[in-house]
Amino acid sequence: MNQNFDLYRRMLLIRRFEERALAEFSAGKLFGTTHAYIGQEADAAAIFSVADPDDVVWSNHRCHGHFLAYGGDPYPLAAELMGKASGLVGGRGGSQHIHWRNFYSNGIQGGILPVATGMALAQKVQQTGKIVLVFSGDGTLGEGAFYESLNIAALWQLPVLFIVENNRYAQTTPIEKAVSGSIPKRFEAFGIRTFEQESSDVLALQPVAADALQYVRAGGLPAALILHTHRFAAHSKGDDPRDRETIAKIRAEFDPLTIQAARLSAAEMDLAEAEVSK
Repeated sequence: MNQNFDLYRRMLLIRRFEERALAEFSAGKLFGTTHAYIGQEADAAAIFSVADPDDVVWSNHRCHGHFLAYGGDPYPLAAELMGKASGLVGGRGGSQHIHWRNFYSNGIQGGILPVATGMALAQKVQQTGKIVLVFSGDGTLGEGAFYESLNIAALWQLPVLFIVENNRYAQTTPIEKAVSGSIPKRFEAFGIRTFEQESSDVLALQPVAADALQYVRAGGLPAALILHTHRFAAHSKGDDPRDRETIAKIRAEFDPLTIQAARLSAAEMDLAEAEVSK
């Protein structure tokens, strides 16, 4: 199949998995909590379509979409959410704390930044040629560990890509009430190169992600990839301050699946839905 189909299928898998996870959570079948990636699928699909499969990835509390786009198997992920021994980490990590291959996640806001920076130092010292990708959201921009990590990464010239998915809400707090100034300038203050895109179109995000990854890989230097996006679901289960009309408007205008579906034939869309649903 062509790239457009592959990207659409990857995003559709994330969407259907998250929809099912929310339904199962409401039915009492999942342990702990769950944070859906619905609406942000284009970010992960774009990034992992151009990333090296051997690179180190650090994800956050909203990790299911990252994991699936990375190439992870949805079955052990589902088992992990259900607390089963067949889960990714034996059912002990739940929704936010998973590990597979070079993919790690942790739900502590900002807590993964120093660890990812340290792992970038390890790649540099061991000359592995790998780089580290670390995800955060706009809410993490208020954490001190974030800036301590930027400082070290810049001083020691470490191969780490700081990815900020700005979905405009930190749990229930809108960004205008939580983040002052400019997001790119926060990185630029440390001399870190920034790449930025505001789009829900996976094909518009893909080249920006590729440029950012290539910059880190070629120079062994830190960089920031700032993606302005929208989440359609609540922060976690049902804590959403937005009214239904606002969410419906965002869905109608910024749904990455709708945007990508316009590039596919009806047969391709049916095939993707059949494979993912199965």
